[in-house]
Amino acid sequence: MTGHTDSLKGSFPPLITPFKDTQVDLDSYARLVDFQVENGSHGILVNGTTAEPSSLTVEERNRLVDVAMETVSGRTPVIVATGSQSLAETRVLTAHAVAAGADALLIVTPYYICPPQRGLIEYYLDVTRDYEVPWMIYHIPGRTAVSVTLDTVCRLRDLSSHFIGMKHAVNDLGFVAECLARVGDDFKIFVGLEELSFPMMTVGACGLMNAVGNLQPGPLAQMCEALWRGDLNTARAIHQRLLQINKAVFFDTNPIPIKYMMKRLGVILDNEHRLPMVPATEELAIRLDDVLETAALLD
Repeated sequence: MTGHTDSLKGSFPPLITPFKDTQVDLDSYARLVDFQVENGSHGILVNGTTAEPSSLTVEERNRLVDVAMETVSGRTPVIVATGSQSLAETRVLTAHAVAAGADALLIVTPYYICPPQRGLIEYYLDVTRDYEVPWMIYHIPGRTAVSVTLDTVCRLRDLSSHFIGMKHAVNDLGFVAECLARVGDDFKIFVGLEELSFPMMTVGACGLMNAVGNLQPGPLAQMCEALWRGDLNTARAIHQRLLQINKAVFFDTNPIPIKYMMKRLGVILDNEHRLPMVPATEELAIRLDDVLETAALLD
């Protein structure tokens, strides 16, 4: 699968879902896709956590995939998150993403259920066995309450020839180093925690899937490229420059802060969420404005 997956590296921001009057704003979504391509992102992630996918219907998630593929039109790779707590929904979402031409799939561990590792293995094999599209695990136990062990990763690597990597949203650099040592350096690990972007890439992660990329796609892409050419000083300087914004993403539940900051900077027109998610409070807005001002973005 190497030749087909060489482009799956770098900064792949997980796009937000813009809403207008409670409906998904597809025109604005297409503009966000263009914004990413025009500002140097190496690809995009559709229907990741930042997109509020659990508040979307299956049809809405599939339509976002269609709009992303139509808008990208081959200009950059598209990874589609197709996971759900329901095996049936995950099958439907995965089939649609494959038919739409997704370059890879990102499948979250089924949340709430808390399955054993052997159940996770069977789940992933069931969802992906009929396709040759590269797929990855989305490992975010802080959201799903499910951790994936290294033994499970190794077992899936043995059983699925198109299992190519994972998004690792865990504060655990040791996992990354040991994982690459056991399954090979060609295994693709994307960083899922903003504050670990630089350090996790230095120990072998191939790229980023960070919410802050919705706001500042260019610097994240530049940081990846600096690391690829061995310019650690430049990469570290970019990471430090973004540090306060990276931390601000977690001032409240993602994507509440990122949507506020995008609206504040004019990247989106409406700062709207679907319940139970809600916009930033006045107190949070003041904190976020301070971060944007310190980062000289409000100018």
